[in-house]
Amino acid sequence: MRLCSLYSGSSGNCIYVGSDHTNILIDTGVSMKKIVQALEAIDVKAEEIDAILITHEHTDHIGGLGVFLRKYGIPVYGTSKTLEAVCQYKNLGKVDFSLFHGICPEESFAIKDLYIKPISIWHDAVDPVCYTLSDGDKKVSVATDLGDYDDHIVQSLSGADAMLIEANHDIRMLEVGPYPYPLKQRILGKRGHLSNERGGQLVRALLNDHIKGIYLGHLSKENNYPDLAFETVKNELYGNPYSNDYRDFNMMVADREKCSVLIEC
Repeated sequence: MRLCSLYSGSSGNCIYVGSDHTNILIDTGVSMKKIVQALEAIDVKAEEIDAILITHEHTDHIGGLGVFLRKYGIPVYGTSKTLEAVCQYKNLGKVDFSLFHGICPEESFAIKDLYIKPISIWHDAVDPVCYTLSDGDKKVSVATDLGDYDDHIVQSLSGADAMLIEANHDIRMLEVGPYPYPLKQRILGKRGHLSNERGGQLVRALLNDHIKGIYLGHLSKENNYPDLAFETVKNELYGNPYSNDYRDFNMMVADREKCSVLIEC
C-alpha cells in the first residue's frame, strides 16, 4: 500500500492512499488544480481515483470538492450527517448528489480491494471520523482533527504500516498568539485539535515493529513550526519499546504547500 500527504495543514488537506488496484483520496480541501498536480507528482492520474472519503464538513477538508466532482464524477463517501452538511456548503456548487454514499461510523466497508473503517472522533463537526484502510495485508491510518483520543481510537488505529497523525499546535504559541480567547479554548478543547505533545503521545501509542513511515499532519500556520512539531513529537518517543532512533520510523512533517514524500509499505 501507499500513503502520501498531498497537502496537510490548517489551510487545506488532501491525502492519498492507494493499493495495487485502488486509489483513494481522503478529503479535498484544496483546489482541483493543486490536487491534480500533486497526484501527477506520484504518477497517479485524477481519472484513476476510485473514491473520495470525507472526514468532516469544514472548509479545509472540502473546499475543492465541488469543482473536483464536476470534472471527474468520483464517488464520495462520508457519514450521512457529514454529507448532509457538505450539501449545505455554500461554495460546493452544483454537483451530482447520486455520487454521495452515506456510511456509518465504526462499520467497515469495501472499495475494490481496500477495506475501510471510519472511526468516530470528537472534533466540533456534525459527525466527524478518521479512517483506517487495509488491503488485508498492510494497513494505513489517517487521523487528524481529533481534539483528543481514547483507548478505542488507539485500538482502532493501531497496527498500521504507515500513518498520518495530527500535530496541530504548540500550546505556548497558541496561548500567547493573536487568536481570540474563544477560538483558543476551542482548539485546546476535546473537540478541537491535538497539540504537538498530545499528537506525539498518540504516535508513541501506535508504534509497532513494522512501521514504514509516519507523517505529522494538519499543522497550524499561526501556532506551530514544522521543526518544533517534529522535535516535540520526537521527544515524546524517547524510551519507546521499539527503537531509540526515531529515524527507524521514517517520521516526517507533512508539507503544507506541496506533495510530501510517498510512503510505500
